[in-house]
Amino acid sequence: MNLKSNSFATLCGGRHGVCHFWSQQQLVTILVSKSRKLGRVHCQSKTAEVEIRKCSPFLESELLSGNGGLPLTEWRTVPDIWRTSAEKFGDRVAVVDPYHDPPTTMTYKQLDQEIVDFSEGLRVIGLKPHEKIALFADNSCRWLVADQGMMASGAINVVRGSRSSDQELLQLYSHSESVALAIDNPEMYNRIADTFGSHAAVRFVILLWGEKSSLVTEARQGYPAYTYKEIIELGHKSRVDLLDSEDARKQYSYEAINSDDVATLVYTSGTTGNPKGVMLTHKNLLHQILNLWEIVPAVPGDRFLSMLPPWHAYERACEYFIFTHGTEQVYTTVKNLKEDLRRYQPHYLISVPLVYETLYSGILKQINSNSAARKLIAQLFLRISMAYMEAKRIYEGKCLTKDTKQPSYIVSLLDWLWARTIAAILLPLHMLAKKIVYSKIHSGIGISKAGISGGGSLSSHVDKFFEAIDIKIQNGYGLTESAPVIAARSLTCNVLGSIGRPIQHVEVKVVNSETDEVLPPGSKGTVKARGPLIMKGYYKNPEATKQAIDENGWLNTGDLGWIVPDHSIGRSRNCGGVIVLEGRAKDTIVLSTGENVEPSEIEEAAMGSSLIQQIVVIGQDQRRLGAIIVPNKEEVLLAAKRSAVVDSETTEVSKEKTVGLLHDELRKWTSGCSFQVGPILVVDQPFTIDSGLLTPTMKIKRDRVAALYKEQIDNLYK
Repeated sequence: MNLKSNSFATLCGGRHGVCHFWSQQQLVTILVSKSRKLGRVHCQSKTAEVEIRKCSPFLESELLSGNGGLPLTEWRTVPDIWRTSAEKFGDRVAVVDPYHDPPTTMTYKQLDQEIVDFSEGLRVIGLKPHEKIALFADNSCRWLVADQGMMASGAINVVRGSRSSDQELLQLYSHSESVALAIDNPEMYNRIADTFGSHAAVRFVILLWGEKSSLVTEARQGYPAYTYKEIIELGHKSRVDLLDSEDARKQYSYEAINSDDVATLVYTSGTTGNPKGVMLTHKNLLHQILNLWEIVPAVPGDRFLSMLPPWHAYERACEYFIFTHGTEQVYTTVKNLKEDLRRYQPHYLISVPLVYETLYSGILKQINSNSAARKLIAQLFLRISMAYMEAKRIYEGKCLTKDTKQPSYIVSLLDWLWARTIAAILLPLHMLAKKIVYSKIHSGIGISKAGISGGGSLSSHVDKFFEAIDIKIQNGYGLTESAPVIAARSLTCNVLGSIGRPIQHVEVKVVNSETDEVLPPGSKGTVKARGPLIMKGYYKNPEATKQAIDENGWLNTGDLGWIVPDHSIGRSRNCGGVIVLEGRAKDTIVLSTGENVEPSEIEEAAMGSSLIQQIVVIGQDQRRLGAIIVPNKEEVLLAAKRSAVVDSETTEVSKEKTVGLLHDELRKWTSGCSFQVGPILVVDQPFTIDSGLLTPTMKIKRDRVAALYKEQIDNLYK
């Protein structure tokens, strides 16, 4: 470069046009590093080297102000929410984490400060913008701080829980090209150190909980390890220096993170095939934060109970959202859930169907353990309440239908009058049931406003049960690839059996799976979605991205479903546009007769039985369906004694008798399904995450189960 004057302006650095002024005597040459994508520009100079850093424009606005940053009117990144929430809700409690050491409670101001300090601490120890850092840890307040601190620094976190196998964690670390690790505790570090030490390049390790003194000496691999507190302290000291010293600030040039930048890599659970890295941008996640209030109208002071893995897109997006409304989040565990529901009395519970099924089973078990008279009264009240709610759904126009034909006015009027009359007769008994029976259930589990179910299909019998006892359950739907919520039932349109309507700014259509032709309402096909929530793509997998998202931006969800037709009158008049799912295209079983069966319908119905703990319907290329069932041995024994299959002194039921009891249960609970189950394979060992038969989000891996029991399945059909 030829320098023509003694004083001039040279543009050195980012796309935002940050200018630095140098004299000709100072500046000899400017070299733009090949590692620019890491956010560093090296200016070869006698006195200075300027490092370009990324930051969240709202969260760290003071860092941008020196660069001529303009005032912002809207959030551009996920971490921007924390400064706004700290200003609005300041000293309100944001998080309560009672089961870690030390137990932690943080206000919104404290949470905001921890996040900016953690972010700066990461910069101090050398993490660069756009680099990937693996966050392998479980649900806690420090997970939240680490997650947001990473995003605020411009880095991309790669998330997974501690229960994943060492090999799976190594696979995700290597595929994502992560440069460092943030993990739960010393125990986890000691477990994975050998695997990572010999197969991965690790720049540093951060322990979210625990002390370095607990690390096994031989596990150390030559890279530095930091505790959570050390990162916070390093970040806090650096921030004080930056704010107090102009010379310190001159070392760095700050650019705002772009809303289209990737915020996180979330690897799909993978019920089939290898996990794929979903690239979610700040824009994707902000769509959720800005649009979930219509589903969950949270207000300051509302309490949420959190127990799902925070890296699960559903839990994660909901957490970000609730913290923009001044709520309090209490962390719990599967072990402590029952006690914490009673202790904390949450207004909302955001969880997966399995949790609601467990609560349902627990409540029924409690009812059945009462005296014969109390049990009879409770069961009678439940039947009355279910009949009342069914009549209520009819007169409120919240019954599902595929029929596109409008009902006649006279028939609709008579139907409405009949339902109104039945509901009026049953209402006093329902109110009595609330006072005598349901109030005790409510005091035991809280959930005074709503339970939000997502991440899987909610069984109809569970849905109807909670409706009967006056606990609102709102079913939602989405995928990791959609950040995740596509549709959900709102409090004003809580139509049982559906997943509700699409949330704002989301388009949904149902298409023919072979021709891609858009199908009319009431017709079953493949569900597709489009909007600002759709992922950027699969990391390093353009072919898979192309298969998932077409040239017009439509995401193929792989789910089968239909849209309820619009009716102006009748029992479905308030259901128009509601989406109903009927299984996944990949799960469809094709019998040798050519008939297609959606196993999820049968499995959901069968789970109504207290005798069945887990079930997988099978039968591909066979003449009839079968099932692999993990029985609830305690309930099977009780049922066997009640029906005199065994005597009262028996402690275990034989497999032959168990199969007979399960057949009876299947006939009872799946009688309304289009297909019935034939042969049954009873297995003793439950499907678990540790055995590789459940995903981390507790979905059964059908292909793995079928492969594990292939020989027994073949014998079943002989």
